[in-house]
Amino acid sequence: MQVGMTLPVMEPDLWARGAAVLEEWARAVDAGPFSTLCFGERIAFDNPETLTLLGAVAAWTGRVRIATTVVVPQLHDPVLLAKSLATADQLCAGRLTVGLGVGGREEDYRAVGADTGTQTMREMAERAGVLRAVWSGDTVAGATRRVGPPPVQPGGPELLVGTMGPRTIRSAAAWADGLAGVTLDVDPGGVRRLFDLAESAWAEAGRAAPRLTTSFWFALDDGDGSSRAQVHRHLRHYMSWLPPDLVDAMAPTTGFAGTPAQLREVLRRFEDVGTHEVHLIPTGSDVAQVEAVAELLP
Repeated sequence: MQVGMTLPVMEPDLWARGAAVLEEWARAVDAGPFSTLCFGERIAFDNPETLTLLGAVAAWTGRVRIATTVVVPQLHDPVLLAKSLATADQLCAGRLTVGLGVGGREEDYRAVGADTGTQTMREMAERAGVLRAVWSGDTVAGATRRVGPPPVQPGGPELLVGTMGPRTIRSAAAWADGLAGVTLDVDPGGVRRLFDLAESAWAEAGRAAPRLTTSFWFALDDGDGSSRAQVHRHLRHYMSWLPPDLVDAMAPTTGFAGTPAQLREVLRRFEDVGTHEVHLIPTGSDVAQVEAVAELLP
């Protein structure tokens, strides 16, 4: 099983510490045993803009795959999004994986003037089709030339669907190459049930077996239990669109908090249920977390 690491793009102290933190993390992940460097999109938040960050990360790294987990295509013009992602694929020499999701926050749609009526799996599938068409060289809107550049990867980057539930999986079987999942309660058994559903749905659609990835928040400590408070602080900031009392109720069982040895055991359990890749999501901006996890991996 492969293990990816997410950049700390959602941390409250990111800009106070400076953008150099992102480069430090990217270079540390690229130098380590990690398979993928991940980051996702929000609009009404203080994280960096995802498509701009893709260009910087392409320059900061040379080995690791780069994954958007996730981009919401309904927040973008789909042809321009296809051009931006193809450019990123060129800049990173074909190391790009694109996770697409509907997005759970209407405020992001409103912030960019997007129609909240497009916040559907059907619309996401249609926009994924536009990406594939542009990447395949189809002309659009009567243009005399294709919208380039062509992606390095034939047919374009791998497309994963961001999902936590069965309906999205069934809908995405027709167009996605796999799952960019997330598990709130870090339950390998529950993740395996979603994987079973995905494998069945992809087979019924006549597709090749899907790539099976999942992710979860994490924090490490030396056994004193302090990491749970770190996860709680992160969730309070990241889930600011939810009532605070709801976030507080979720915090004791959301994500992983524990020792490095305990995290190693959790990763082994995900490997045992057939996970192809786990993406770890940090709950702090200290790059020492990258180094600590790297020591756990073969």
